[in-house]
Amino acid sequence: MNDRFPDEIDEALWDEACRRADAIRSFLKRNPDGATAADVSRLAVEMDVSQATAYRLVKLFRAGGTVLSLADRKRGRPEGHRTLDEKREEIVGTTIKKFYLKRTRPTISQLVRDVQTNCISAGLKPPHRRTVVARLKDIDLQKRAKRRGEQTIVKATTAVPGLFKAPRPLAVVQIDHTKADIFVVDEETREPLGRPWLTLAMDVCSRMVTGFYLTMEAPSRLSTSLCLLHSVFDKSAWLREREITEPWPVAGLRDIVHVDNGPDFRSRAFKRGCEDAGIAIEWRPPGEPHFGGHIERLIGTQMGRLHLLPGTTFSNPQELGEYNSKRHAALTLRELERYIALDIVGAYHQSIHSSLGRPPNAVWREHEGEIPLRLPQDRLRFWLTFLPEQERTLRPTGIHLFGLRYWSAALNTDVGRSDRRLLVKFDPRDMARIFVRRPSGNFVEARYADVTLPSVTLHEAITARRSLLAKGRREADTRAIVRTAIAQRELVEAATKKTAAARRSKASSSKSKVDDGGWGSLRGVDSSKPVPFVEDTD
Repeated sequence: MNDRFPDEIDEALWDEACRRADAIRSFLKRNPDGATAADVSRLAVEMDVSQATAYRLVKLFRAGGTVLSLADRKRGRPEGHRTLDEKREEIVGTTIKKFYLKRTRPTISQLVRDVQTNCISAGLKPPHRRTVVARLKDIDLQKRAKRRGEQTIVKATTAVPGLFKAPRPLAVVQIDHTKADIFVVDEETREPLGRPWLTLAMDVCSRMVTGFYLTMEAPSRLSTSLCLLHSVFDKSAWLREREITEPWPVAGLRDIVHVDNGPDFRSRAFKRGCEDAGIAIEWRPPGEPHFGGHIERLIGTQMGRLHLLPGTTFSNPQELGEYNSKRHAALTLRELERYIALDIVGAYHQSIHSSLGRPPNAVWREHEGEIPLRLPQDRLRFWLTFLPEQERTLRPTGIHLFGLRYWSAALNTDVGRSDRRLLVKFDPRDMARIFVRRPSGNFVEARYADVTLPSVTLHEAITARRSLLAKGRREADTRAIVRTAIAQRELVEAATKKTAAARRSKASSSKSKVDDGGWGSLRGVDSSKPVPFVEDTD
């Protein structure tokens, strides 16, 4: 199909095309049942072209039926024509795939050098830079940008045909993860720990944040589940613990959750838990960025706010410059969590949203009376469904988990009655209590065996345990340990040698007694004298 329009054709070329069209129309009328070579030869003379060109023009006119189909195309090599031989084409394609389409983003100059090196190594003439660049242009721009991690190009080349809307609050909630653009420090040492992961949930209708979870661990079923639990339950107590006075009115089961195709969202426990509570899961369709666009924009907004904090990594190296994020890091994970919560309830929820033209909190309050507040019928069971679990043996001293010891009076009758390991559910955000499934099938709450201990997170408990082990290693006298080990080794070797020698001596003595009737050798002894009696002490 010709991609040009009649008014785009040069005047002289158009006139020539019209002349040829008239000649071919007359030719076809004269020869409705087919033409001989002589007829085509006369047509070629009339149009002042070669006989082969006449055949070609007749064929084009039959197919197109328009003057435009006869307009001369641009001279030169046809578009898409390739001059490289098959071997060099293969080298160029393979090098682009293996070397250029990587997230390390090598430059075109590096690619050209690599292609040329590979061709020379194969004994072939290297292609020109223009040829290599042409092959890059043959690759779809968005596909190329995705393989190289060029997100700016990906967004610029992605069509967003429409907006996704929800009819009412909690009809659709979107959940996603991101690595926070900031370093946090250890609670005790204040040394940099690393960059935490943030899991956010947002209501599509009102744009309210329904909940979040901050952790040092990579995205998993755990972070997804804890974010969902934070979204569903009332947050009053949670806010009081963090000394936050602004309200966060969002609570209740949502109808649908929108998530991406990550394995954490595909886990059996997460799927079954949602199904059990009547929450439908919809995974983001490939190639439809607007499906999760709301939560992605929210994440971008939250990361932008973190760029004001000490220890920020910003969004790209150009913004970072010479700023040393680790050296300037100042906030602990708990402090960053409180900062994010304050920002959500005190700033984001109260500010005018660009898409809504109103604050999210105002939209939520407006529809609050229309929202069917669905809460789990059995709140404890719903909560336990999404909590992580371990199996532990019930000892006389209680349940031991992550270096912490737990006890409940309800476990008294189970001690020593079964060898079966018990299922233990725990909340990583508060390790002061756990839930143990007894052999009867019922869950009981167990708390610290030492009731004076304060509540800590799982991360804090593991970090403290590592610190104690490290302290123990530092306090150990390594030289004394090595000296002792060598002395023990020498002792064992000497004892082994002594024992072996004694056994050989005993074996030799026993053999002599057997050979001489038990009296030893009489050679060289005066047999006329009596042999003295020797008592056998063995």
